[in-house]
Amino acid sequence: MLTVIGILVGILVFGIKSGIGCGFSNISTRVILAVGGSYFLLALLFGSVIDKINLEAFEKFYSMGMGIHIFVSLLLIMTGIYTQKKWNSGKDVSRHTFLAISIPCPVCLAALAASCLLLSESLNLSGIKVGFLIGFAFFISVVASSFVFRFGKVRFGKTPETMGSAMMLIGFYYLLGALLIPAYIQTKSMNLVSTAAGETEIIPLMALGVIVFAGFFLERIRRHDL
Repeated sequence: MLTVIGILVGILVFGIKSGIGCGFSNISTRVILAVGGSYFLLALLFGSVIDKINLEAFEKFYSMGMGIHIFVSLLLIMTGIYTQKKWNSGKDVSRHTFLAISIPCPVCLAALAASCLLLSESLNLSGIKVGFLIGFAFFISVVASSFVFRFGKVRFGKTPETMGSAMMLIGFYYLLGALLIPAYIQTKSMNLVSTAAGETEIIPLMALGVIVFAGFFLERIRRHDL
């Protein structure tokens, strides 16, 4: 049951991530539905082949994907800066730059595959059924959050500049994860019991440092000092 709840929370998080881009950019409803539909179709695809993939193979693939993780984080940061700069100079590029945060990226694809694999093992369902359930949940999460953010944009007078800020913050979050996850996995594999407390105390400090730096960085951009 906890596994299912964790999967649903993960789907909600990635759906909100895509919804930020769709909701704060100036795109049509048809495009929003197409983005949600892409997640649904990919989930069906993963579900159809999930019976041929084991957990060890997936973990090995994920461990090799940290470089892609870092690339996605830097792409989000740079695209967010570009979106804000163009908006402040009188040009709206959100119809194009929203793709960096809304379309299924390698991190989202890994989350889709992991969700299908874990749910299949937890509920003993066929791959197609699991893919349908995961895809439907992703579709609802993406579309619903997109319209919620679009309503907030109209209600509170937000602009694509808000999307740029969100992209940079998510990029910093991805970058933080790419830096901390390998260290955590290495610590667990080495069973460093005696030093575990000291190392786990460093993690919140690193997270705080990244958040402070991100806030300072975004404030400089807002003041056009960069």
